Amino acid sequence: MTNPEAQDSVVRTATGAVRGRREDALTVFRGIPFAEPPVGDARFAAPRPARPWDGIRDAFAFGPPPPQDLGRVGQAGAPGAPEGDDWLTVNVWTPEPDPAAHRPVMVWIYGGAYKLGHAGSPGYDARRLAEDGDLVVVTFNYRVGMEGFAHLEGAPANRGLLDQVAALEWVRDNIAAFGGDPDQVTVFGESAGAGSLAALLAMPRAAGLFRRAIAQSVPGTFFSDALARDVAGALAAEAGLRPTVADLSAVAPDRLVAAGQTLAAKMHQHVDRWGRAAPTVTPYSPVVDGEVLPVTPWQALASGASRDIDLIVGHNRDEFRLFSSMAGTSDRITDERAASALRMFAPGPDGERTYRAAFPDASPGELYERVQTDWLFAMPSLRLAEAHLAGGGRSYVYELTWPAPGNGGALGACHALDLPLLFGTFDADMGVLLFAGAEPSPEALALSARFRASWTAFARTGDPGWPAYDTGRRLVQVLDAEPAVVPYPEETSRRLWEGHEFAALPLLGPGV
Repeated sequence: MTNPEAQDSVVRTATGAVRGRREDALTVFRGIPFAEPPVGDARFAAPRPARPWDGIRDAFAFGPPPPQDLGRVGQAGAPGAPEGDDWLTVNVWTPEPDPAAHRPVMVWIYGGAYKLGHAGSPGYDARRLAEDGDLVVVTFNYRVGMEGFAHLEGAPANRGLLDQVAALEWVRDNIAAFGGDPDQVTVFGESAGAGSLAALLAMPRAAGLFRRAIAQSVPGTFFSDALARDVAGALAAEAGLRPTVADLSAVAPDRLVAAGQTLAAKMHQHVDRWGRAAPTVTPYSPVVDGEVLPVTPWQALASGASRDIDLIVGHNRDEFRLFSSMAGTSDRITDERAASALRMFAPGPDGERTYRAAFPDASPGELYERVQTDWLFAMPSLRLAEAHLAGGGRSYVYELTWPAPGNGGALGACHALDLPLLFGTFDADMGVLLFAGAEPSPEALALSARFRASWTAFARTGDPGWPAYDTGRRLVQVLDAEPAVVPYPEETSRRLWEGHEFAALPLLGPGV
């Protein structure tokens, strides 16, 4: 890759000029502020407009990640990433920074259980998407963990979602200068990024900021106001403080990350208060606060919100296997533990019995994974498509069934497998785990190209190449070594969950 200065490009944004760098067939701009750093008196506040600058700002390096939980106590950032507090930045990959180009735009929202993730992760290198699709790709950072999602007194709820709205407003106001069409924006995201996207579909503040959406593995976890406030109280208590901006605004971010890690490790002790939220080990989710997020995405879409936005939504067949494998429990789930999961997560008053009857040959481990795959990702995703359809929108549904080659194929089509396939980043982040460091096979490369072709075609035309979902035929795109359009393969689970409402998770017992 050559980057001679003669190939650098300067683009003028609303806040100042930025210099990007030519990298093969693209010009890439990294680390452009879309909001003021959320520190000092801006901490825990809604994002504020970025301050203008004079001269030309080099946009060669990703901005620093927001403080986040990487599983090591006291670690509030990503190893090897730049340091600083300018967390709210965007990155742009464009074939041609020409205002006359009017290319479709894809905007990525990363996942990470609402407590980690940043746009500079190598696994989110958007080069192949921009090149293969001949379009503009934008990625950005948003606040996670306590900074972005803890429900604090004196602060707006869902600050991470408000950051996303601010980034999309930056795209609306500036992307034409980079060769993009602000009227042809597709937002796409995975896991917590897909949950964020679902929330954006329901948020009045996000109306008109994008035309299409791709939600990959939508989590069904949205907190009620009461639950979110109670969890925030427990988070603050781990730091010996109250859940208020007055108490927390002067506390170092790494101390709050550590408080979240400590609470996550013992959330299972609070099942009596937090119910299904407790076993998820993440004390953060979007909050149905009645203002920033008025109702759940399923309610909003069924009532016609965002009916003019075309939607792709789907999931992976074996979502939960990633988590059971990482925990080392895949092959040692007892019947007692499976029964406990069925009682916790299966729908209806007799969920354990109905699941066992529906899957009579399933082992305890298979039941344990099946019900959690269904509850956490598969059924929320399918039901989002159905809610959109009920509200007058158009949905396309997919299921990824191709098994990851890592660990001898034991991971199956697990959570996050779609990431290295979509971005083609087999040797970075999740790709290292799921592909075991091996060179991708021709089969993997073909499926990866299929992902990008469908996603970019949808961004360009609104048609991914398979029929829209309906409640008659229920046709979905199955993504495997031999992709096929078939009736939804998880019909047994769909019937078990028919009629279940994905409501905001309630507070069950006395608060903190």
